[in-house]
Order: sequence, then C-alpha cells, then structure tokens
Amino acid sequence: MKTVFTTGEAAKICKVSQQTIIRCFDSGQLKGFRVPGSRFRRIPRDALYRFMKENGIPTDALESGRRRVLIVDDEPAVVELISEVLAGDSRFESRVVNNGFGAGMLAKEYHPDLIILDVMLPDINGQAVCELIRRDPTMADIKIICISGMIEEDKIQDLRDAGADDFLHKPLDIDELMRRVCRLLDMEASPT
Repeated sequence: MKTVFTTGEAAKICKVSQQTIIRCFDSGQLKGFRVPGSRFRRIPRDALYRFMKENGIPTDALESGRRRVLIVDDEPAVVELISEVLAGDSRFESRVVNNGFGAGMLAKEYHPDLIILDVMLPDINGQAVCELIRRDPTMADIKIICISGMIEEDKIQDLRDAGADDFLHKPLDIDELMRRVCRLLDMEASPT
C-alpha cells in the first residue's frame, strides 16, 4: 500500500487539478513535505486522508487505491469478458449498466475513472451519453472508450467530437482494450 503521494497522484485521488493540490499544500491546508534539495512536494497517506475528510472528498479511492471502471453494454458476453479481465487485475474495480440512461445516472453517482461505452444501446446511443457526460463539469476528468461492431469509420470522428477519448471495434481484442485503458489512466500495462 502506497504511503506517500506526489501532488499529481493526490490530485487524481481527490479528482481535482494538480494546481489545486499544490495551492492547498503551499497554503498549509494540506500537510506534507518537500523532497530535500528539490521543489517536489510529497504528501503522506494520513495527511491526504485527513485533508479529504475535512473537505468532504470521498476517501474510497484512497482506501482501495483501485481505479473505477464503468462498463456500459447490453451484450452479456461482452460485459462478462470485460468484467472478468478487470476482476483479474487487482488495480481495478468495476460496475456494469446495460443502457444509456443508467450510464448517465451511474457515472454521476459512481464517478468512474473510465467508462467503456457501447455505442449501440437499447435506449440512447453512446454518442448522446458522451455528450451528456461532457456537459457536466464534475465529470470532465472521466475517460471514455467507445466500442462498437457496427459503426462506419466517418462516425468515429463524431464520437471523438462528442467527447470519446478512444474507440475500439467489436469483436474486442481484450489485450488491446486493456492496453488502452492503462494508457488513458496513466498506468503500467497489465502484467500478463
């Protein structure tokens, strides 16, 4: 378990900008220390936990240290495949929803680090879900990977314009999906 965090790591855990963490550190609101002989700031786990409690920031990200992934797909085989791979990697926890409306609601409540979003959903399409999430400033930091088996190449740009960070065709290459998840979340690629 990590005991000391950089300002960048603390920002990700608190879901705020690195500048916000630096300002809180420099003003004394967030206790920590500077690395001797450098300008680098470091924040001990207990100080970060206290800061999060005092400011009403949910501490579950610090407690589990795991990245949250929301899987949005109405195809049980796809959901099962992605869920199993994420469950097998202790760095992740995941939730599943099978429609666009539920995706919008759960994204706000669960605040995942990343959403794996099927474009063809039974109610509203993935592009509309992207737009909905991108319109809400509290969810601006959520990464989105769209997946689809039935989409023309020219529509992929529309998805990116709507706020998708990446796109993958179905049938899914699960190793490639995990590489992209790790890249978007600035993590080491999964150990195989």
